[in-house]
This record gives sequence, C-alpha cells and structure tokens, in this order.
Amino acid sequence: MSHETPVRVYYEDTDMGGIVYYANYLKYIERGRSELVELLGMNQLDMRDKEGIVFVVTRVVADYLAPAKLDDRLVVHTSHRAQSAVRWVFDQEVRRGNDVLFRAEVTAVCMTLEGKPTRLPKALRGAVH
Repeated sequence: MSHETPVRVYYEDTDMGGIVYYANYLKYIERGRSELVELLGMNQLDMRDKEGIVFVVTRVVADYLAPAKLDDRLVVHTSHRAQSAVRWVFDQEVRRGNDVLFRAEVTAVCMTLEGKPTRLPKALRGAVH
C-alpha cells in the first residue's frame, strides 16, 4: 500500500536562499507517514491514550536530490514494509511533478510510554505484513 500527501511550500519553509530548508523535508515525510497510518485505520491518539504505545523514529537515511522552492506544489509519496513485529520501515519520496527531490528510508519502532519496544498493534500488523 502507498499514499500520496500534497504539500505546498510556504515562505516559512524556505531558507535565506529561497529554497526549502533541509529539515523541513523531515516534517513533510512525517505528515506522509501520519496520513498513511490514518488511512490504515489507526488513530495515533487512541494508540497512545488507550493502548499506551507510540511510534518513535529510530533511523532515517536521506538523499537530497534537488531543491524545492517557494510556492512549489509537492507530493510526498509514502509506501511501507514491515521487518518485524516491532519495527516498521517506510520508503518515502518528495516529488515535484515527475522529479524526485528528496528520498528517504525511515524506520519507526513501536514503544510503550515508558520507552520500551513493543509489538505493533494487531490490526496494524495484519495491514503491514
């Protein structure tokens, strides 16, 4: 399964050179992952409040390929795969039209509120395997 999240580049997203500040790509792909989790029927607030579990990003491998600029219309493409019952791996790209501007592999781990690794929720395990 994959999902596409539209993003518009605002003035606040850019640096002094008028291009998207590098850290903002991480915010964009976070939005993409959040949208995919919701699409899979999971509510992260309910996970936290009712099950006492949250997702924590433990690894990001990123390639900055080309700059995005003020007022660009971008799309965050998010797909996922599972490596274990605890770990969830996402492949993400930020695109402007057909051009890939940013690419990342993101690993998230399911954790208890006390910071201990725990299994992904059962409903989610079925969706990601």
